[in-house]
Amino acid sequence: MDHVLGCATSLVSCQKVFEGPLVNSLLSIRQGGLKMYIIEDKGGAIALMLASLFFLGTWPAVLTLLERRGRLPQHTYLDYSITNLLAAVLIALTFGQLGDSKPNMPNFFTQLSQDNWPSVLFAMAGGVVLSIGNLSTQYAWAYVGLSVTEVISSSMVVVIGSRSENSHVGSSGTTLNYFLDNRINRAEILFPGVACFLVAVILGSAVHASNAADNEEKLNGSTNIYKLGENGSVEPNKEVIEKDAPKDLENGASATKYVAKAEAGTAEYLIELEERRSIKVFGSSTFIGLGIVFFSGVCFSLFSPAFNLATNDQWHTLKQGVPHLVVYTAFFYFSISCFVIGIGLNILFLYRPMAGVPKSSFKAYLNDWKGRQWALLAGFLCGFGNGFQFMGGQAAGYAAADAVQALPLVSTFWGILLFGEYRKSSRKTYILLGFMLFMFIIAVAVLMASSGHRSTK
Repeated sequence: MDHVLGCATSLVSCQKVFEGPLVNSLLSIRQGGLKMYIIEDKGGAIALMLASLFFLGTWPAVLTLLERRGRLPQHTYLDYSITNLLAAVLIALTFGQLGDSKPNMPNFFTQLSQDNWPSVLFAMAGGVVLSIGNLSTQYAWAYVGLSVTEVISSSMVVVIGSRSENSHVGSSGTTLNYFLDNRINRAEILFPGVACFLVAVILGSAVHASNAADNEEKLNGSTNIYKLGENGSVEPNKEVIEKDAPKDLENGASATKYVAKAEAGTAEYLIELEERRSIKVFGSSTFIGLGIVFFSGVCFSLFSPAFNLATNDQWHTLKQGVPHLVVYTAFFYFSISCFVIGIGLNILFLYRPMAGVPKSSFKAYLNDWKGRQWALLAGFLCGFGNGFQFMGGQAAGYAAADAVQALPLVSTFWGILLFGEYRKSSRKTYILLGFMLFMFIIAVAVLMASSGHRSTK
């Protein structure tokens, strides 16, 4: 399993895909010197969005893997927050600093001393809501499942938000980004793409309902040495133990702890997973998980428009002559607030945990090295994924960059490959799953086709 996830750290196989448009967009010589790295063409923007789609669809699978192995979510998120911030610092010090500073496009260090606090506050507000959303989904993955959580929350980002042409205040999401971008995306293509996401949400809900019914049928017919208690807890099934479990020849004790590992998709696998994981979900109300998912979706739908306002100042909050925040500086401030919220809340959760997670301490966190490398990897993937999304959105339009919210396409792939989601499910579930994935592919293609070009001059 670790070996499969290792491919997330290497993009060597993707070199030929991104080499042409990305390198041509990033590297340019102007007046004998290297200028700041800014994406200026549609090809480079789409290449970055594809890379962002892969990264943002992979890091949830890494965190889900750790939770299923029993690592406390507080420990995981603290590690994740460190490298998530480090990714933003690396982007700012490389893409944002190389080259000469221009009056209308200063480099990273120059902008740190400028009077651009209104835009900085927009960027930091985006980081706050994203951090809370990410923290919420870490629990939602356990209650609802990786694929369905990502389908619902990501689709809320794309679909939520509407604003009339003459309105000055709008809701969040792709629709708001479309108006904030002065309609540089083609509406006749953009909004059919939004409709495709809406259809995918309906199909995703149907997949979840069908798979839940399949799992219930498996558990009801289980002859495992464990059974579900009245409150959803896992209890020994005494009848099976007495009848089928082998006896220790010396003292007659049952040797149930030596039972072979269950096959993915079986009732035995589901019950063993509940025993092993850090967030216990059996017996919980369906509305708890869905409530967390919808809350995270609202948070996610706010962060991209906030970043859009930070870098383009559509509301004219900056003083005359003060340049807009370049994407790298905005992402740095964005990630600072993301880091502060993530660290602060999870230190609190160490001592006051939620969702039935055991208490911990800061000392216990420091000593918990089991799976730490994967949590650190997840932070890098999320950090670079968000950075690439914003860099692509600067040129192609943030509404088109929201196409990376089709990340459930990637997350579902990891869920099926790594965690055995939908394994041994009914034919109905497989058909619905296939149609859902097909609609996501169509949605990604349509939203990317809607991308316009934003001038960086």
